[in-house]
Amino acid sequence: VQLQACGGGLVQAGGSLRLSCAASGRTFSGYIMGWFRQVPGKEREFVAYIHWNGGSTYYAESVKGRFTISRDNAKNTVYLQMNSLKPEDTAVYYCAAAVAQYFPTSALNYNYWGQGTLVTVFS
Repeated sequence: VQLQACGGGLVQAGGSLRLSCAASGRTFSGYIMGWFRQVPGKEREFVAYIHWNGGSTYYAESVKGRFTISRDNAKNTVYLQMNSLKPEDTAVYYCAAAVAQYFPTSALNYNYWGQGTLVTVFS
């Protein structure tokens, strides 16, 4: 099972980026797909998740209204559209997949992780 995240980069505050997470090796039907982020010296922080089936979503308060998580079943890909970016959004962003439906905002719940993609927002 592989998760390949990409789309990070350098962007000015107020700008937008779209991250992609391509999943391969199995079908993710029934899984929860999440995005987390991490800055050096801090714990990995929950950003958003989506149920592969049904598409229900949930966001961290810090990104609600600015970020949108979505998935394309045909492409086996999850996206994170990030708008109105702020310098405090700077982090390495990771996508992840969880089998269990419990505690989907906890990194411990996730079984598979992508390699991370760096997002840097400058003011």
